[in-house]
Amino acid sequence: MTPNRVLLRAGFLLILLALLGGTVIPRFTNPRLALSAHVTGLLNGLLLIALGLCWSALVLSPARGRLVRALFLYGAYANWAVSLLGAAWGTKRLTPIAGAGYEAAPWQETVVLVGLLSLVLAMLVATALVVWALRPQGEPAIAAANRGPGA
Repeated sequence: MTPNRVLLRAGFLLILLALLGGTVIPRFTNPRLALSAHVTGLLNGLLLIALGLCWSALVLSPARGRLVRALFLYGAYANWAVSLLGAAWGTKRLTPIAGAGYEAAPWQETVVLVGLLSLVLAMLVATALVVWALRPQGEPAIAAANRGPGA
């Protein structure tokens, strides 16, 4: 399967999982955080689809391409899954607004903390690599600017 199809399929699968999770929001310990997980899953699914659609425009070595794919897949799915765990356990350390009034065991807070921090790092690195992969190619930008408008 080509890299873009992997991302497209993973994106639609995440949207499907988020939609299914949305049907049981009231059953979570913290329904407000469950709603956040639902929306997070939908948005991250769309992010994977968008990445899959623009994959051919990225200038990446095969190794860097695998890294970008892996980081985005991890970040998108971890964001949804860790948010669902937080909703199920009622954690609040890193989600004080959505978690107000709830209390979870310290180990549960730690699991969510590690998950959220690791996915933030993964998404930051992956996004920076995509920005780099979309840099202008070919002649230097200064030479193009020196030609003036309409040249």
